[in-house]
Amino acid sequence: MGINKAINQDKFISEKNKLLINILYTNNWLQTKMKAFFETYDLTSQQYNILRILRGAKMPMSTLKIRERMIDRMSDTSRLVERLLNKGLVQKTVCNKDKRLVDVVITEQGLNLLAEMDYQEKLLDDIFRNISDNDAVELNGLLDKIRVD
Repeated sequence: MGINKAINQDKFISEKNKLLINILYTNNWLQTKMKAFFETYDLTSQQYNILRILRGAKMPMSTLKIRERMIDRMSDTSRLVERLLNKGLVQKTVCNKDKRLVDVVITEQGLNLLAEMDYQEKLLDDIFRNISDNDAVELNGLLDKIRVD
């Protein structure tokens, strides 16, 4: 469905204004779909992001380093890590090099959860069923272009 029909608006100030509205609308639509997916695993998207970062790092990381790699860098990483710790998905230890820092690693339970989610995540690809691989490459390039400072 086009953005005009989705929000019942025929005219926009400009095509770039329409693009902005379209991106915001699509982001909210995607967030709703993703939230439902994460809720089945009792996670938030930020917690999931941290688990994936830790799995990819394959070594302990400080909360500061985790935050630097997060999609949502405004997240309270320490609070998110505490929630993951309470679920048994990560472990924390005092950093050997700097006692003021805490190192975080993913647990076996966290790895198992991600493995299960990896399998189910393929279902999320269905969100983009109307987009070819070439379209995805082009759209990724255009989105990257928007973020050039």
